[in-house]
Amino acid sequence: MKKKLLVSLLSCSMVLGMLAGCGQSATSDSAPAAPAADTASEPAAAEAEAPASEEAPAADSGEDITITFMASQDWIQDAEMELGEKFTEETGIKVDYQIVPSDQYESLLMTKINAGECTDIFGGQSSQFSIVTQFDVEKNAVDLSGESWAGNVDPAAADELSVGGKLYGQPIQDVSACWAVAYNISLFDELGLSIPTSYAEFCDVCEQIKAAGVIPIYECVSDGWHHVCWTEAAIAATQADASYPDALNNNTATFEGNEQLTTMFAQLKELADLGYMGDNYMSNEYADAPASIASGEYAMVLYNQGLGAEVNAADPSFPEDNIGYFVNPLCDNQALNVNYCGPSRFIFSGSKNIDAAKKYLEFMASDESLAYMTENVGKFNQLPFSNAPSAYSKVVQDFYDRYPNKVAVFQASVKYYNPAWMDIGADMSAMFLGEMTPDEVLKDIDKLRAEQAAAASDPAWE
Repeated sequence: MKKKLLVSLLSCSMVLGMLAGCGQSATSDSAPAAPAADTASEPAAAEAEAPASEEAPAADSGEDITITFMASQDWIQDAEMELGEKFTEETGIKVDYQIVPSDQYESLLMTKINAGECTDIFGGQSSQFSIVTQFDVEKNAVDLSGESWAGNVDPAAADELSVGGKLYGQPIQDVSACWAVAYNISLFDELGLSIPTSYAEFCDVCEQIKAAGVIPIYECVSDGWHHVCWTEAAIAATQADASYPDALNNNTATFEGNEQLTTMFAQLKELADLGYMGDNYMSNEYADAPASIASGEYAMVLYNQGLGAEVNAADPSFPEDNIGYFVNPLCDNQALNVNYCGPSRFIFSGSKNIDAAKKYLEFMASDESLAYMTENVGKFNQLPFSNAPSAYSKVVQDFYDRYPNKVAVFQASVKYYNPAWMDIGADMSAMFLGEMTPDEVLKDIDKLRAEQAAAASDPAWE
């Protein structure tokens, strides 16, 4: 059932700052935006109030404060920028959103941080490991533990943003959703297909879909990161040996030579070689996934649990509850991949606008803002705040209930894996093209992690 929108679109003007040379417009979640008529269908919710203390200058006070916020593509939604307009209206503080293509973001961010010239707010992936080894948040970010909203952050999500008991970041997105195979329910019913519970069954499903003239899987390697999400099936290695993540963290085990991981990459390559991803999987873009599923050209895509709403937004004749989900079946995995890491907001410690940036984070964590984000972003079902509403549909709840076994993904449980994400993506692209083998990809992951460990002076690698 399509979410009922809480509030009307906000109409104030907003500064959209773009980075020179990026050639990237300020975009939101990659799904097409819902029609404006839908967005404006309900009366406005209660207005979010400006903080009572340290009141920001009014818009006509003569002061002109603009906070800059740099983030990777797909991290800042249209709904957040609409709230940014509301924030400016209420406080006089403008927000300059700087959206960077995902394959360039990490390098640019680290360059700016290391040069001491970062934006007031920067987006970064949470992880109790990488926020220390990559961002050095104790030095480069502001302690947010004392902020009014800090106690509302889900404890599991807060752990991934904390060092030494201090909170340094604020979650941007829903981390309750996991990456799973989203599928067209009516097509499955038409072809008499059942949810696969093994890799062999998954291949059989793909073969029957292909025989029906539909491309089984929408994949989009060109974005540089999406195809790496298939590796969350690496939790199969944890199920085979519960001590494996700890061994990787202590440098007493390697990725290279692990039977489950070798199988995982080999199976992913096989899916492409068998034509189950079609002919354009190397050039497809993540932004086109909902429309591609809505068109009927593709049957499945690895996605989070908001796809139904996004497909419905792309084509209102496609019912939101016609999208179902099952876990990624590589390595015969049947566990739900759990990950409380996700895109987050950090305030740069060198910012000259720390107080204004704090006001923005407080505004975004208000009851009204969290409700607006939940109602206006299809993939947000439960933002990680105690004061955020829940919007799980029956289809999504049934999916979660089907998989009681939950295992933390490597992104959250293994040191130096998350910072290597885009490099792993580049190696996987080479694997799809036949330029690297699965064993070589795994060997390179070990190398990438060793480099990160050396930079962090990790004693386990000395």
